[in-house]
Amino acid sequence: MQPTTHDQWSDHALSRQQLGHFEQHGFVSGIPVLQPEQVEVLREQLSRLMDPSHPGNPLFYEFHSNESQDPDTVLFHALGGWRIEKAFHDLLYCPRLRMIAYQLLGTAVRFFHDQLFCKPPAHGGVVSWHQDYSYWRWTQPMAHLTCWIALDDATVENGCLCYLPGSHRWGLLPISGLSGDMNAVEELLDSDQQAALSEQVAVTLRAGEAVFHHPLVMHGSHHNRTSSPRRAAVINYAANGVWSHPATLEGPGSESFPILPEGQPLGGNFYPLLFDPQRELAGETSQIPSLPSSLGT
Repeated sequence: MQPTTHDQWSDHALSRQQLGHFEQHGFVSGIPVLQPEQVEVLREQLSRLMDPSHPGNPLFYEFHSNESQDPDTVLFHALGGWRIEKAFHDLLYCPRLRMIAYQLLGTAVRFFHDQLFCKPPAHGGVVSWHQDYSYWRWTQPMAHLTCWIALDDATVENGCLCYLPGSHRWGLLPISGLSGDMNAVEELLDSDQQAALSEQVAVTLRAGEAVFHHPLVMHGSHHNRTSSPRRAAVINYAANGVWSHPATLEGPGSESFPILPEGQPLGGNFYPLLFDPQRELAGETSQIPSLPSSLGT
């Protein structure tokens, strides 16, 4: 059920302390967003989506049964599940996710794209240190947000997300790869940044909890060496008003995105509006804390 009043929306909001943590460190974690029965439905549908023979497979923007291409370090990764299975479509409209995305972007929110990840038991591969926006430079300005939702308990042992706190202030770095070598980015870093790799923070989550992060914060995840899978769903958001700049189009799978003409704002069926504060909050936006919008910066 969707909230219909300001007070109902405020029940889903982050506190000022949580917003401050995001500003300082580039991420905020441990946020419960899904009930166990919702998690179970997503797991079941993810299992179907991982089958390359799924009839909806051609609708994926990108599909990798093993992005690492190493049978000893398997990483399932796909974009576009929201177009194929109902639960992943409906996940976009989860009230708490929509409210928090508004608070962290500081303005109306559009869906950008989703991702699905699975690290299988015993030989699940790494996701190398990277910045999300390095793959999104075909959109301007940089007014994006990522939400990573655990579909299993995410632990240090099974390859939970790790962050380099404060690295969202490093500026944009070149792409160094998403799988295979966890520390491939190291050669692109200065000595202080290289030292920060030893100060990584592992973010453990219960199934159904989420972590939100800044598009420039450095993050990745280590191997899964446990006897159980580590699965996750990711929603990437953009502020309403972000526009297409395909001259900078690059990155694996980006050629499969629904690319808009130069200068055209994201919109339409592929980039739906998820939260309009003027409509949802009836203009009473000042009563719910939010960060300043980065549009125009």
